[in-house]
Amino acid sequence: MLSTTNVSLSYGGRKLFEDVSIKFTPGNCYGVIGANGAGKSTFLKILSGEIEPNTGDVSLLTGARLTVLKQDHFQFDEYEVLKTVIMGHQRLYEIMTEKDEIYAKEDFSDEDGIRASELEGEFAELNGWEAESEAATLLMGLGIPVSEHYKTMSELSGPEKVRVLLAQALFGHPDVLLLDEPTNHLDMDSIEWLEEFLINFEGTVIVVSHDRHFLNSVCTHMADVDFGKIQLYVGNYDFWYESSQLALKMAKDQNKKKEEKINELQTFIARFSSNASKAKQATSRKKLLDKINLDDIKPSTRRYPFVGFKAEREAGNDILNVENISATVDGIKVLNDVSFIVNKDDKIAIVGESEIAKTTLFKVLMGELEPDSGSFKFGITITNSYFPKDNSEFFNGVNLSLVDWLRQFSEDKTESFVRGFLGRMLFSGEEALKTADVLSGGEKVRCMLSKMMLSGANLLILDEPTNHLDLESITALNNGLIDFKGNVLFVSHDHQFIDTIANRIIEITPKGIIDRKMTFEEYNESEEIQKLSKEMNS
Repeated sequence: MLSTTNVSLSYGGRKLFEDVSIKFTPGNCYGVIGANGAGKSTFLKILSGEIEPNTGDVSLLTGARLTVLKQDHFQFDEYEVLKTVIMGHQRLYEIMTEKDEIYAKEDFSDEDGIRASELEGEFAELNGWEAESEAATLLMGLGIPVSEHYKTMSELSGPEKVRVLLAQALFGHPDVLLLDEPTNHLDMDSIEWLEEFLINFEGTVIVVSHDRHFLNSVCTHMADVDFGKIQLYVGNYDFWYESSQLALKMAKDQNKKKEEKINELQTFIARFSSNASKAKQATSRKKLLDKINLDDIKPSTRRYPFVGFKAEREAGNDILNVENISATVDGIKVLNDVSFIVNKDDKIAIVGESEIAKTTLFKVLMGELEPDSGSFKFGITITNSYFPKDNSEFFNGVNLSLVDWLRQFSEDKTESFVRGFLGRMLFSGEEALKTADVLSGGEKVRCMLSKMMLSGANLLILDEPTNHLDLESITALNNGLIDFKGNVLFVSHDHQFIDTIANRIIEITPKGIIDRKMTFEEYNESEEIQKLSKEMNS
């Protein structure tokens, strides 16, 4: 369906890709993974024809239709939302436009009649009569209500525009879908809807995403961008990650017999096969996994930062008591009589539709905002460390090297200790001498996590810590918080992050909170809770 032959691309003497030859086949979903800057989005642009490679070819089967998730959120501002979606099928939209122009003529000629008849035939072949209902269904599935379908795109918010552009890419049953970060700005319900759509999609999907739960749900293959090459692996992200770690372990253990390695591999594959989702792809994925041999699994060259939190003091039984907190932001009450007690060993995910409400709760707890009413009290044994959603105050205008920046938060001020710590967070050599005000978003997050690790706190409060991180850093942070022996309060949009860390869920609604001691998966699967959630959010 879609293939590349000897594709190479260089920028300023740096080779992004060299001699990449891959065949993407229908019925499969390929997750493109790689470190930040490896060229994942650039590869999608090569596949779409937006960027010409220096050498090689991209081939699409004759007559096949390829669609792309557009990144320009202002491109369609003058168009109606429903029409913007239909524009995803360019030929169908052209026919509809030309038909309307012909039928609007006052001096309708015989030639116009013949042309209209031709257009009507092609319109029917392209399923044009179902176009508006299909577009509406896609929009509603992605959380855009019917009341907004006839507005112009300029009237929508940024996140709403992203959803419309995603519906545009999905519209009209394309043969190949190229999606760059499609879950950005989607809520959990919309992500779940998109996962189901892609699971049942019969064409070819190629997707870049930092959402591991999404990659695990929809992908049959991973395309790993590493050192200028792209290597295809069968299975979802977790299978790729675990198998690469297994291969690394096997490579280090040179004394182990090949038979033992094969047995270990077979046990590993059996575990992943039995845990495969009930999705339609699971059957074909299982067959593919069964065919894997030892040589198919290779160690990953990817570097993972070290994220490990260690409390200097064990917490007592009194952690945090929140009583009847209400708070107003810009004239809108975002917290309404919120009360809860944090118990020892609780790792609590704060969820809910309002982003402002969740951030406001954390700001109140950290003393950055005064509540309208209510109070809170930390236990006398508690020390906390806070990861704010906006960390700009720690970096903007700060002309310190990373060594000196981190030294501010370390009891051990020696150069060797601070540099060693930075090295584990992937700031080695000259990287450690960069100034704090020139860091990328992901680098700033790694610095903030370093600051938190040095604090020795026994209560961690984190507001969207996975924003700006690559998959390697998200995985490292995820594992670090799972292993942490203290308490955690956190907000995240990463489904897998929440599900693997939290043992308690608190949902903030306009009418108060829902508080349950359970995993996120259990919370979402409870019909009683979901019914209550809808009532309290209405």
